[in-house]
Amino acid sequence: MITCDFTIIPIGNGTSCKNYVTAAVQAIKDSGLNYQLTGMGTQIEAENLEELYSAIANAQEALFELEAGRVYSVIKIDDRRDIKNRTLDAKVDSVNKKLK
Repeated sequence: MITCDFTIIPIGNGTSCKNYVTAAVQAIKDSGLNYQLTGMGTQIEAENLEELYSAIANAQEALFELEAGRVYSVIKIDDRRDIKNRTLDAKVDSVNKKLK
């Protein structure tokens, strides 16, 4: 399982990003991948890099379709292959079990 933390920011289009974020998240949702929207980005789960990169590319294109002149993206990827089905929830659960 590959997990990703993805942030996308339109540059030069005012201070409100909600329409752009909505378009980007819709593109990720349309990919069929499992995702979690957070206050600072979107986390995505994928089986392979191709489907992950495709979803991210579609999110970027969605912003350009809204006439963003420039798009800045931050992508953090955890591609762990020694453990199967290491989902976003499983990662959080493993830390929560260690908390007192």
